[in-house]
Amino acid sequence: MNANVLTLLLRPAPGQGSVLALPVVAFGVVTTLVLTVIGGAQTFWTWTDESAALYQALAATALVLLVVPLISLGGAAARLSARRRDERLSTLRLLGVTPGGVTVATVVESVLVAAVGAAAGILGHYALSPLIGLIPFRGAALGIAAVVLPPLQITAVVLGVLLLAAGSAVIGLRRVVISPLGVRTRSAPVKVHWIRAVIAVVGIATAFILVKVFPMIGGLVATIAVLVAMFAATLGILNLIGPWVLKVSASMQLRRAARPERLLAARMVLDSPKAAWRQVGGIAMASFMAVFAGTGVALLNTISSGDAQPEDLALAADIRTGLIITLIGSFLMVAASVGVNQASDVLDQSELHRSLHHLGMPMETVDRARRRAIMSPLLITALGSAVCAAIMVFPLVGIALIVAPLSLLTIATVVAVGIGVVWASTWAARPLLRGAFRAA
Repeated sequence: MNANVLTLLLRPAPGQGSVLALPVVAFGVVTTLVLTVIGGAQTFWTWTDESAALYQALAATALVLLVVPLISLGGAAARLSARRRDERLSTLRLLGVTPGGVTVATVVESVLVAAVGAAAGILGHYALSPLIGLIPFRGAALGIAAVVLPPLQITAVVLGVLLLAAGSAVIGLRRVVISPLGVRTRSAPVKVHWIRAVIAVVGIATAFILVKVFPMIGGLVATIAVLVAMFAATLGILNLIGPWVLKVSASMQLRRAARPERLLAARMVLDSPKAAWRQVGGIAMASFMAVFAGTGVALLNTISSGDAQPEDLALAADIRTGLIITLIGSFLMVAASVGVNQASDVLDQSELHRSLHHLGMPMETVDRARRRAIMSPLLITALGSAVCAAIMVFPLVGIALIVAPLSLLTIATVVAVGIGVVWASTWAARPLLRGAFRAA
């Protein structure tokens, strides 16, 4: 029976081959970026001179700012087309297939899809490594040999991707196994509790205190470890509180809605705040990164404009290179995240779109509502993430660098580019919506 279930899961419905292809693409992008980011940073841990610790601290910070969002993107990849799979699995449960049979088949299917994507990601890592090896640090290019990860580390990353896929599949199965009828009838409520806000406030306050106090009482290595952990925790807190903030904002917009698309957009967000957050989570990470980039640019400008020594100027140039690389990586993640999530969202909501079409709602109205459900939360997401990042940076650099004109200009530019990527991707997903209406 498990083989039959697996065959059913791997066979897409007619005209929905992209539903199966999207997770493969997403896992490929995630694997490529994770391997490339870790490979580019590994060189810094081979240095042993007196300035090596500073380079390692900066590399660790960049790793956290890039790898943590990549893990989130990997989770999104594991959830792609989940609604299609949930409905098929709930049907099988209602027909008498055991929970064990459903679980085994689903985990195997998720791991197989992730494995195909991870294999493509390894090829992508090898293809990008020569370009990354050309990046100069300390006056010399890194070199391809220093960037390509050893087979053991590549295997570890791939296993992590497969475990993420399997874990997401098991977590997603809870609704199907416990309430298959609720899944089929879409009656299972999506709850986002206000306790998330309390946890977020406590977490950010704790992180602020540790970032402020620990550098004065801990050694260099311990301080680096604590700072990196606090940055990672803050990014995790953003993912925790984000859905609740969008739920509150959509509730307020629902009460003030005066046009059909505004009403429908608010209802789309309230229907699944977590899914809405996944649509804009990329801009949250980009906004968080923008504050670090802005303060870094302001700090480098201060160093370059003073009577700096040649070694200080060389360090400033390397930091500037690292900032550019991290920003490019951040934008790649934003593009991958919003593109994949929006495409999968349109595909997963195709049944809803067909129902609205049968009720007489024009496609233009649905399209405006879909884009508003994405763009409306962006401002809150971008500003909230920037404030969280500023709270974390404040104990390290002070308010002067955060609000310096060059810093604010950099932050505004990065956030504007991120919002532009999201806006462009909303139009890129329009043909999928048109296809859903044609199929109605």
